[in-house]
Amino acid sequence: MRESADRVILIVLDSVGAGALPDAAVFGDVGSNTLGNLARARGQLNLPHLGKMGLGNLVALPGTPATGADAVGAAGLMATVSHGKDTMTGHWEMVGLRIDQPFRTYPEGFPAELIERFVKETGVPGILGNTVASGTEIIQQLGEEHMRTRKPIIYTSADSVWQIAAHEEIYPLPELYRLCEVARQILQGEHRVGRVIARPFLGTSAATFKRTANRHDYALEPDPMLLDFVRCAGLAVQAVGKIEDIFVGHGITESTKTANNQQGIDATLAYLRSGKRGMIFTNLVDFDMHYGHRRDVEGYAAALEYFDNRLPEIQGLMGDTDVLIITADHGNDPTFPGTDHTREYVPLLMWGKPVKDGLDLGVRPSLADLGATVADLLNVPWQGQQGTSFATRLRR
Repeated sequence: MRESADRVILIVLDSVGAGALPDAAVFGDVGSNTLGNLARARGQLNLPHLGKMGLGNLVALPGTPATGADAVGAAGLMATVSHGKDTMTGHWEMVGLRIDQPFRTYPEGFPAELIERFVKETGVPGILGNTVASGTEIIQQLGEEHMRTRKPIIYTSADSVWQIAAHEEIYPLPELYRLCEVARQILQGEHRVGRVIARPFLGTSAATFKRTANRHDYALEPDPMLLDFVRCAGLAVQAVGKIEDIFVGHGITESTKTANNQQGIDATLAYLRSGKRGMIFTNLVDFDMHYGHRRDVEGYAAALEYFDNRLPEIQGLMGDTDVLIITADHGNDPTFPGTDHTREYVPLLMWGKPVKDGLDLGVRPSLADLGATVADLLNVPWQGQQGTSFATRLRR
């Protein structure tokens, strides 16, 4: 048996892209470059620890210079093969799933026939919203009308999602969840949406409305993939953030939901301290949710610098056979027109004692290569629909 890693810590910096893909024109994203444009717009991006891992070798970043062959660890880029630029497309390809039919997005709101069918099959007295919106803002705008009329608030985002916001005293949780289950059944075939999400809230007026912790996601069921393979091998799969929702719990042995990047990093550290062999899979969503979609250059940059500042805590808890991987699922250039994700390469940084220093991984043709490599590192059979391991190149 070949030597294997005890643990792989896979951290997805949600939306931290690294330059437009060759097919960016199809998506209207020519010129997008989340990291590069962000650094230039900000003036500089101070990421010394990510810089040591070779981030500046991948993208020109004022404030984070290239290290060349002196990088500590391995660095490269990955392309997305699947036709999409959303959370589920990126994460699903990463674990070896082929996305032949893109998840539908609705930047102009949902078509009337879908809304009419939802109203008919649920028995609700109509709906409010049906637009692309921030979840916190739309309940402030429509929450009081929702309470008067009992009409649930329907909205979407740049992701492939149908979200239902409802006051917990108007629609108790079992009823809200029933509405989501009906929507999940409707949103199939040509209207295949990645996730239906219950967004309950409480409060008495626009000034006091606040979303509760009772969010529930209804995602499409994935085929067998990396997380299943790792769990079936008797190893732990510890999920942080929205990973459990993205994969509907498949292959996951433990999960911690988080509200922000700070909690996500703290939860990752807690799982590292647990010492369990296997995989820690973390999504840090603030980059995308709070700063990318809102085109907040300063907020995005500060969030990256915060992660960089805490990176040594993660590295300090790693053992001699652990491997850290830092990547992203798509882009969301805060300097780009509009508020949508952007079709970009994503960075690939790998670090740990089993990983050669100064290794240039080049451009991997698919995110699925990462999943195949993680399986190889953990000595787990790879049965993904796509992906080629590069683990043998990593080993010292």
